[in-house]
Amino acid sequence: MRILLVLTSHDQLGNTGKKTGFWLEEFAAPYYVFKEAGATLTLASPKGGQPPLDPKSDDPSAQTEATLRFKQDAEAQQALATTVALNTIAVADYDAVFYPGGHGPLWDLAEDPTSIALLEEMYAAGKPVAAVCHAPGVLRHVKAPDGSLLVKGKSVTGFTNTEEDAVQLSDIVPFLVEDELKNAGGIYSKVADWQPYVVRTDNLITGQNPASSEPAAEELLKLLRK
Repeated sequence: MRILLVLTSHDQLGNTGKKTGFWLEEFAAPYYVFKEAGATLTLASPKGGQPPLDPKSDDPSAQTEATLRFKQDAEAQQALATTVALNTIAVADYDAVFYPGGHGPLWDLAEDPTSIALLEEMYAAGKPVAAVCHAPGVLRHVKAPDGSLLVKGKSVTGFTNTEEDAVQLSDIVPFLVEDELKNAGGIYSKVADWQPYVVRTDNLITGQNPASSEPAAEELLKLLRK
């Protein structure tokens, strides 16, 4: 199993002067799910190198078993520090792709032509595509093989408007994930804020929030093992 993890390179939280990036748990939890399943992992980002970490996800209150494990794992830290540039990736080399969230992807990956093309090619090849929390927002311009928007008519989830309100960033982000998935024709559903929730339609897997990272990764493994 060869799995590609795609992380953001964007570190500015709009014009607030604050930092953003990827959410640590949403990377660390899937990373260990995949590692323990014996998968070969490649980490990529638009700019390559060290992707920016959302400082809030490094707060003591946001730590989980996976993030604490990551902090003790020199090999994982080295892998994260040396992500390859997204434009060097060949879809044929991978069996699946997973996009961790954080607010960063809303600015770069959602609009990145390389990312959009990669997702379209992955999906068209029948390979699992997974995105969690804010990362389902990267699907906003992605098209299915028939030319329609990929999420149109598909069951999807992602960070809710009420969760965005709770972190007080609804007026800062370039778009709201819930609204955007609905606007693209997705059949959007959710559960209570901050509870784990994963939806799968054929090879497309989406998770609602950080707590959904591990179950989304496990869902992707199930697909790969079929």
